[in-house]
Amino acid sequence: MIVIPAIDLKEGRCVRLEQGLMERDTVFNDNPAAQALEWQRQGAELLHIVDLDGAFAGEPKNRAAIEAIVKAITIPTQLGGGIRDLATVEAYLALGVSRVILGTAAQRNPELVKDACEKFPGRIVVGIDAKNGMVAVQGWAEVTGITAVELAKKFEGYGVAAIIYTDIARDGMLQGPNLEATKALAQAISIPVIASGGVSTLTDIENLMAIERSGVTGVITGKAIYTGAIKLAEAIALTRCSILSS
Repeated sequence: MIVIPAIDLKEGRCVRLEQGLMERDTVFNDNPAAQALEWQRQGAELLHIVDLDGAFAGEPKNRAAIEAIVKAITIPTQLGGGIRDLATVEAYLALGVSRVILGTAAQRNPELVKDACEKFPGRIVVGIDAKNGMVAVQGWAEVTGITAVELAKKFEGYGVAAIIYTDIARDGMLQGPNLEATKALAQAISIPVIASGGVSTLTDIENLMAIERSGVTGVITGKAIYTGAIKLAEAIALTRCSILSS
């Protein structure tokens, strides 16, 4: 399991939200590229980027900041937020982004996921954000009537590289991840699952490592590493020690 630091972009700055609410944001760095370099320096193997403005607007809004990040670092990146069509997928991959995350578009247009996977094998990730088990879209502003597991099962056989599962109620709250829901999702599908939301301590990461065999291959951490509740380098060392001892 790998630890993936997150950079959430709002108006060109690096922020963190509480429970996905745009009005409850904290700015951590005015220079996202510099922040990305710092996470790389601490040993990150993959960087998670979210265009928050794009997620709400339904179209890319932080392209300049994204381009600056990609140019600044050498590790791969995965990007989500406001990506609703194949042309935008292609544009971001051409920009240097390694993997593109489809969230709202995946729920509303599963065929787009299929087409994108066929055209860009291994480079498409699906983001599933849930509130009380139900999928939320449009920057988490709209809760649908479909469960996370039901949606994830739709993408079996498409060639999706991973599914990022976020429990909205836990996101940015430092209350620990939803282990039960994450494990249930991972066990229900063959696609690798990346956990997101609520990670606040090294113990949280250890708890996720304990369900790794269910299919949980990564964990995204944001607020905890910005506040210092978790030191990224220590979290990465913890997961690497597990690899060496297994």
